[in-house]
Amino acid sequence: MAKFIPVDHPRMPEYRFGIKRLDEYLKIHAGRVPHKVSVNYYGREITWGELDLYVDRLAAYLAAHGVKKGETVCVFMQSCPQFMIAYYAVQRLGGIVVPCSPMFKEWEIEYESTEVNAKIIICNSYLYPIVRNAMPNCTLEQAIITPVDDFLPEEPVVPFRFHEPEPEDTDGAVNLMDILSQPGADVPPVETDIEDIGMMMFTSGSTGLPKGAMLSYMSSLYKAVVTATCYHTTEHVKYLCSQPIYHIAGMVFMHSHVYLGATMYMITKIEPEVIMQLVDKYRCDYWYGSALMNKAIIEHPDVGKYDLSSLRQTVTTSFGIQLTAEMAEQWAEITKGGTLVEWAYGMTESHTMDTGTPVGRPKYGSCGMPVFDNTLIKIVDPETKEELPEDSVGEIAMKHPAVFKGYLNNPEATAITLRDGWLYTGDSGKIDGDGYLYFLGRMKEMIKTSGFSVFPEEVEMYMCRHEAVAQAIVIGKPDEKRGELIKAFLKLKDGYEGKITEQELLDWAKEKMAAYKRPREIEFRDSLPATGTGKLLRRVLREEEAKKMGQQR
Repeated sequence: MAKFIPVDHPRMPEYRFGIKRLDEYLKIHAGRVPHKVSVNYYGREITWGELDLYVDRLAAYLAAHGVKKGETVCVFMQSCPQFMIAYYAVQRLGGIVVPCSPMFKEWEIEYESTEVNAKIIICNSYLYPIVRNAMPNCTLEQAIITPVDDFLPEEPVVPFRFHEPEPEDTDGAVNLMDILSQPGADVPPVETDIEDIGMMMFTSGSTGLPKGAMLSYMSSLYKAVVTATCYHTTEHVKYLCSQPIYHIAGMVFMHSHVYLGATMYMITKIEPEVIMQLVDKYRCDYWYGSALMNKAIIEHPDVGKYDLSSLRQTVTTSFGIQLTAEMAEQWAEITKGGTLVEWAYGMTESHTMDTGTPVGRPKYGSCGMPVFDNTLIKIVDPETKEELPEDSVGEIAMKHPAVFKGYLNNPEATAITLRDGWLYTGDSGKIDGDGYLYFLGRMKEMIKTSGFSVFPEEVEMYMCRHEAVAQAIVIGKPDEKRGELIKAFLKLKDGYEGKITEQELLDWAKEKMAAYKRPREIEFRDSLPATGTGKLLRRVLREEEAKKMGQQR
């Protein structure tokens, strides 16, 4: 069983203003620090008082149009202040937020909105044509729209480079800014149980259609406290928000911000120079990024032009590439002593942040350990579910107050994943003698080759150690001799195109890796498929490869 982090914070969560929904925390801050800046969006400042007023006005509108306790509203947006307003307005009514990725197309909107029986969707206006085309085939009846840049100042303090064409025809949609600019009716307090469902987020799933994970108000509150406590953040922190808040990882930092009553510097598009400019201008001291973005900043030709010394703490996720001790040392150099550690292990069904890296005690390659005593993590045999001893590789299982309530309308999948309060993740990992958790990959993505089990993450990490390789995706490809052979899709670093061959990299891998782990095929790609957060998608390339093999037959 993973151990509690031995550092100077409480062994159990302590809630600043009690166990309440986060929209209630927002209102508390509006009362106690109404003029403090809550969100700075490219230089546009929104105070806690203003944010609360906007939430109330939208909540009043939604209530007048039939949204009440327990009802769902889809939120289909990029990271922008309007997302926050929509999210907490729905929950102020005791409603259920259903975040939809802005990468979705019509079929995905039709499917998810119908699954949750949503009548209203709040979306960025450039996405409205998708919604309008989906509406005849799903439960949606009304769309509220807002351009991404509605809160953008006339002269942004850093470049705003997110530009999508606005639709010419928005007939039938309601403009969000019209709602926010008009005084609304009072919103009476809505009583909910903290264990009521407050959000449903669909998981991509390795098989079948996406499943709606039902998460309680308590899930969000608990993980807000976990995040704040683990990394010792307070209401005085200046948090740089660059990860998408429509994704569970970025969202937990939005919740932590609302829990603390801090100031958040939000951007829509992640760019290395914009990150550096914001840190330099506003002296941001806390940032959650990705290892790929950290590397881009370390290697940026203009990094020396910016003062990054205020950035005392950076947490990151190894999307695309693995965070290493060497990278952390380089980060400390450019930030004049700032730390860079792996943020956490987690998944949608657990509201993420199930572990954290102990301050001052990182183990690079690990995901840290549980933050509180009431987060239990163990490694089990995938078949029997019996707990395994330390350093054994098996399935990661967890139990804590934020674990989801089940999959919407899918009792069979729920019964497989949730048993006696334990969430069986389908992820492979191990726990070392010090209690640190290591994520080794999705069990369904494990490659079986010549009788050996190979985790694609490990081979990807090794391939990225070659000076020419920027990113790697490794998959198993059906093979008569080995069962599966290992194929690597590689994106080369700038300047290496045409200067190195696939065969040279195969020969290099032969020297550096065990015979059963090394790739037998390599294919160069200009880019690798990824989510909006930068997480590389093996599934896309597996499907491509399967399709090619089917055609060859």
